[in-house]
Amino acid sequence: MLVELVHQKNCKKNEMITDAYTGEIACSSCGSVSSEPIIDLGAETFGSNPTDYQNNSRVGAKRSLKMIDMGLSTLIESKDKDVAGKSLSVENKRMFYRLRMWDRNSRSAITSKSFQKAFTLLDAMSSKLGLPESVVEESAYLFRKIAARKILAGRSTSAMLSATIYATCRITGTPRTLQDVADAGNIKKKVLQRTYRFLARELDISPEAYTPSEFVTRVAKGLSLSEKTQRLAFKILDQCAKKQVSTSKNPMAMTAAAIHLASTINNERVSQLKISEISGISAVTIRERRKEVVKKIGDVSIG
Repeated sequence: MLVELVHQKNCKKNEMITDAYTGEIACSSCGSVSSEPIIDLGAETFGSNPTDYQNNSRVGAKRSLKMIDMGLSTLIESKDKDVAGKSLSVENKRMFYRLRMWDRNSRSAITSKSFQKAFTLLDAMSSKLGLPESVVEESAYLFRKIAARKILAGRSTSAMLSATIYATCRITGTPRTLQDVADAGNIKKKVLQRTYRFLARELDISPEAYTPSEFVTRVAKGLSLSEKTQRLAFKILDQCAKKQVSTSKNPMAMTAAAIHLASTINNERVSQLKISEISGISAVTIRERRKEVVKKIGDVSIG
């Protein structure tokens, strides 16, 4: 620092003080000011309520990948005047005209239009599926990655985004079935399956499959079952995993079968039709999976 070097040569005292109000470091003897600014390590704000916090905050809104411009939008006013209200020169007027034109063209680009439609749908689907913010941000990041690889052309934005959300749920371990995502995106399940396989192949991803235990709480809450029945369902599925009964089976189907078996053992009357409505698995499949579970592990070993 040039100022500090001059200060150290000309001033015999070396007593530097910090002015927190102006953000300067100066000598208490000769008044020489350091050229390096200080960093305020204090609290962001001292507000006692949300309104004070928002008013006293030194930062703006957070960046978000689910926004087209990531929250860093530009705004160029149409007035050809500077901050003091004076008219700009002819050269500056011409320059700002070009800047406005470039800014307008960038917003109307094909990629921006795809992002606008996709991220609007992402907000709607995340609300329907009850996705946490981290999963939404990860989905937006993965969709931007897909767009950068230029594989969106000629494909449905709804199908691609739905497949992206399902892939993100698989990667992050957020239990959402294919049918859940298909219903939220208003597309057919077969279309979602085909699009997801395409994305998995293009992005070279192979997330782990869901385990049936991840859906027990969701189905049990929908059926208003007791905690005892839920614990028994977890125990049944744990034994099924040890004996590889659930291998290559639909996780939700195994969950429905385990819950039906557990409710029967605990004398909680829950019809197969009700379980079918909550889980989205047909009653025939539930009966077949239950028979397999009973055959492999038996009722006596469970009780």
